[in-house]
Amino acid sequence: MSNIEAIVDSLEDKISKVLQRLEVLKQTNAELSEELKVSHQKLSQQENRITSWEEKYETLKFTNSILGSNESKRETKLKINTLIREIDYCISQLSE
Repeated sequence: MSNIEAIVDSLEDKISKVLQRLEVLKQTNAELSEELKVSHQKLSQQENRITSWEEKYETLKFTNSILGSNESKRETKLKINTLIREIDYCISQLSE
């Protein structure tokens, strides 16, 4: 009988250790999930900033080309032609 009691005690100890380890892992998982959430938010903010800076750069580049920068006169002409086509398209859509 004492052999069975020893086995039961051993199993209880092992189960207790496993449950403790499970709680530690749950806690670690929750912490890592929170860190991941924060990282995703930071990444999203950085992507938004990058997009904003890219738009500002394109606007500045376009403005410089309109002001007479020799670097991109061809690009400016193409952009203006594209804008004119878009405006013409919009007018035709409105007149229908």
